[in-house]
Amino acid sequence: MSTESKRQQRFAGVIQQDLGELFQREAKSWAPGAFITVTRVRVTPDLAIARVYLSFLNTKTAKQDLTNIRSHVGEIRYKLGARIKNQARIVPQLEFFLDDTNEYVEHMDKLFDKISKEPRQPE
Repeated sequence: MSTESKRQQRFAGVIQQDLGELFQREAKSWAPGAFITVTRVRVTPDLAIARVYLSFLNTKTAKQDLTNIRSHVGEIRYKLGARIKNQARIVPQLEFFLDDTNEYVEHMDKLFDKISKEPRQPE
């Protein structure tokens, strides 16, 4: 995996911040009751595609909410374009992915708890 240039990182940061604010204000219609966090944004070297990783809190239907957000990608891209029009020549295509880091951490915590509760074997 290649490293991202400073330009890619800066542009990804702008997209992450603006999408975060957009989801905070307007996500109720796309994912009712869910708290959506933009955890990471990766941008291609030509800045044409942004891969956005979302974390859903306070919901049991994260995959369904993600599908609903993907169905509104045109609307989200339009609203993002209105926010970044002075900072970018083009608005990148948006690809949304589920960030399951929280689930992985919870799973690992359960495994560690299980290991710590097992009796120790004599050496």
